[in-house]
Amino acid sequence: MSSSLLAFVLLDDPATPDMSAVTEVLHARHPELATEAIGDGRAQQTQANSPLIRCGRELVAVMSMPASIPHDQGLWARAATTWPESKAVAARHRGHLIVSMLGKSEQPLVAARGTTAVIGALIATMPECCGVVWTGRVVRPADLWLETSRDAFAPYPDYPFRLWVDILPFRSGAKIGAVTMGLSAFVDREIEFVTGKLTLSALFDKVAGLSAYLIEHGSVVKDGDTIGASASERIQVRHKNSDAFGGLPVFYCVDEVTQ
Repeated sequence: MSSSLLAFVLLDDPATPDMSAVTEVLHARHPELATEAIGDGRAQQTQANSPLIRCGRELVAVMSMPASIPHDQGLWARAATTWPESKAVAARHRGHLIVSMLGKSEQPLVAARGTTAVIGALIATMPECCGVVWTGRVVRPADLWLETSRDAFAPYPDYPFRLWVDILPFRSGAKIGAVTMGLSAFVDREIEFVTGKLTLSALFDKVAGLSAYLIEHGSVVKDGDTIGASASERIQVRHKNSDAFGGLPVFYCVDEVTQ
């Protein structure tokens, strides 16, 4: 299994998915997926108790665990900033599913798309689902994942990268900043962006845009590069270990304006 994009689907009570039903829902939600034969070249139906599901050209593994996931105080504290009910979900869930694409895809985005689509189909067929923990860093409610995962195979930049990446605000002296959590599963670094001139909304838009760009193209922004949407905008990017976030490897961004 691919550990970097491992996901946990939280269950109010332990349950095992009917994988034949999940397969039907997956194809109904994503009719663009190719239906391919498995094994000897003849089409085979997914068995109800199979641990594997074919998603396009890839195989995704689903394992049912009759226990709650280990508690991570920092994870749930972050989740509560956007999902107030998350701590209650963390406390009450009694089972979970482990979901991951088999092998290590050359492109993390391929694995993210397929895993996201399968999780959406699992939620659609299992009323016990109450939340999703993505790569151990991002938590989303099940109903949000169910709806947003319909866009798992949408073209850039419309795929649901906000299921995979949190953007969290912070203060840096008189300035404001935002840091991502979850982007490192794709490009081995997070984004830490500090600004003295942008509004919080504009800052989030910048970080979201850069996150989607990096997920699509990989780690193409090099240490010392400048990026910007116009000739007058200069955003310097440095590769460093964050001073504010415990040495977290980041793309450290500072905006500047050239007169």
